[in-house]
Amino acid sequence: MTSMTRLYLIRHGQVQGFEQRRYNGHADVALTDLGVEQYHLLKDRLADSHISACYSSDLTRCKIGANIICEQFGIEPVHRSELRELNIGIWESLTWQEIQSRWPNEWQARLNDLVNYRVPEGENLLDVEARAMPVVREMLERHRGQELLLVGHGGLNRIILLNAIGAPLINMFNIEQNYGCLNIIDYYADGRATVKLLNG
Repeated sequence: MTSMTRLYLIRHGQVQGFEQRRYNGHADVALTDLGVEQYHLLKDRLADSHISACYSSDLTRCKIGANIICEQFGIEPVHRSELRELNIGIWESLTWQEIQSRWPNEWQARLNDLVNYRVPEGENLLDVEARAMPVVREMLERHRGQELLLVGHGGLNRIILLNAIGAPLINMFNIEQNYGCLNIIDYYADGRATVKLLNG
């Protein structure tokens, strides 16, 4: 048997302003009461796992959850800015409706080229992949054969999942990531990866 490293990959809990579709990006938005409760439910769900290390985005909506879940394992989460959500530039904190109203041509341009288009002062999907995946690979190498937790974001998680199954970034929104969801990915020493659970 080749050695296996298991990654528990979760999306942060529900955030303030969730009622309207909006791009939060790097904005440090607060969790709702339900968002905090979702972390406690995940804590219970993962109680029988053997998580030995935890990494998270350095944004509050992820840090809070990493701390809640990892308390039972006696480990200190490592918060990394490279694991933040896509920086959506001048669209940050705006609703989809506001963006479509103010920048209709740019909105359509992004839809036409989701992978490469950069919102002014922001990133594209390739930028996020380039900053985040080296950290993920570093985690997996450092903790080979162990069980890890990563508390991330909807966009970030999709990139990690697509990478695991070898799918291109253009398939970003073929994967759902609900608030407080759990994904499980098993990585093998021979380079294979298997997604055991998606958006659980």
